[in-house]
Amino acid sequence: MSLMAPFSSYYLAPLGPAAPVALLLLALLTGSLVYCVLAMIAARRYRHSGTPLLREFPPVSVLRPLAGAEDNTEQNLRSVFGQNYPEFEVLLSVHEETDPACEIARRVMADFPHIPAQLIRAGISPEPNAKVWSLRALLPEARHAQIVMADSDIRLETDCLRVVISELSQPDVALVTCPYRAAGGPGIWSRLESLGLNTDFLAGMLTQRMLNGMDFAIGCTIATRKTELEAIGGLRELQRYLAEDFMMGNLMHRRGRKVILSRSVIEHHIGNDAFRKNWGHRLRWARSTRRSRRMGYAGEIFTKPTALALLLWLVAPGAWFLVPVALLFRAGVAWATAVEILHDPLLQRYWWLLPAEDISGFLTWVLGFFGKTITWRGRKLVVARDGSFEI
Repeated sequence: MSLMAPFSSYYLAPLGPAAPVALLLLALLTGSLVYCVLAMIAARRYRHSGTPLLREFPPVSVLRPLAGAEDNTEQNLRSVFGQNYPEFEVLLSVHEETDPACEIARRVMADFPHIPAQLIRAGISPEPNAKVWSLRALLPEARHAQIVMADSDIRLETDCLRVVISELSQPDVALVTCPYRAAGGPGIWSRLESLGLNTDFLAGMLTQRMLNGMDFAIGCTIATRKTELEAIGGLRELQRYLAEDFMMGNLMHRRGRKVILSRSVIEHHIGNDAFRKNWGHRLRWARSTRRSRRMGYAGEIFTKPTALALLLWLVAPGAWFLVPVALLFRAGVAWATAVEILHDPLLQRYWWLLPAEDISGFLTWVLGFFGKTITWRGRKLVVARDGSFEI
C-alpha cells in the first residue's frame, strides 16, 4: 500500500468519488503486472525443461475422430500417419459413411499401407459432446495400452509420439497434454483469436504449471493409458461435459496422479469463422470455463493488463503513462510465449493487432460471467455448475 500512497495523493485526490474505483483498478493493474513477470519466468522455465527420449518405445493407438472435410483435414491427418515412431496404429471415426472425411481417410490410409489403420462408423451421438461419442466408438478397438487422442484440426510434428510417450513413461504420470500454436485463417476475427490463444492462453497455462502444477488438460492432443481412463469412470463419464478435456485431467489430478504439459507443440487450425460464429464460439468457452472453474475464471482478471490500464486511464486521466507500461509488460509475455516457444509467424506479422485482441478478450471474459446457456452444434444447452450439460 505504501507504493500506492504517492500515486493516490497526486493522481486520485482530484477525482473525488471516482478515487476508490481508480484505486481498485490500480491495485488490479499492479497484480496484473506481477502476473506478467511470473508468466515470463514460467515461459523461461518451460523452455529449459524436457524429458529424455526412451530407448525403446511401447506400441501406441492413435484415436482420431473426423467430421467433415475442411481445408486442412488431409494434411493434418497425414501428419499422424507420418510419425517417426516404431509401432503405432491409427483408428479413425466418422458419424456417417456419407461424411466427406471418409474419402480423405481412405486416400491417406492407402498412401500409408504399412501403418495399421481402421475407419469406424460411430453413428450419430445421442448426447451433445459428439467428439467423446466418437472416441467411445474407437477405444474398444485400440489394441495397445498407450492411447493418444488427437482432434481432426490438429497437425503433429513428426516426433510428437516419441516425445509424449517418453513423457508419459515418467513415474506417476497419468496424462500428457500438448500446448498448441493456433493457426488462423485470413479473416480478422480468426487472426485475433489466434493471437489471444498463442499469447494469453499459453501464458496462463505456463504460469499454472509453475505455481501449482497442471490440474487440467487441453484436448487437442492428449496421451494417456486405458487403465487411467478406466480409473476415472471411462469416456462415458466424460461425455456429459462440454470441456471433457479439462475434466479428464482434473479427475486424474484429484486421484493423485500427475498431469504434465508436453514439450511437443502441435498446430491447431481454428478455421476462418465470421464475427458472429467466432464470437459465439469464444463466449461458449468462456461460460463453460466459468462454470467449471469459478475461482480460476475470476482470477483471469490479472491476465488483462491492457484493459485494466485503459480503464484506469478513463477514470484517472493523469495515469495515462501506465498504458504504455502495461503494453510493454504485455509485449514481454507475448514474446516469451508466441515467439520463443511457439515460433508463431502470425504475431511477428500482426503484433499491432494484439491490443485489439486484448480488448476483445476482456469483453468476452466479462460477458462470460452472465448466463449459463450456450449454443453448440445447433443445439441450445444449459451448462450446470460443475461444467456438465443440463439436458
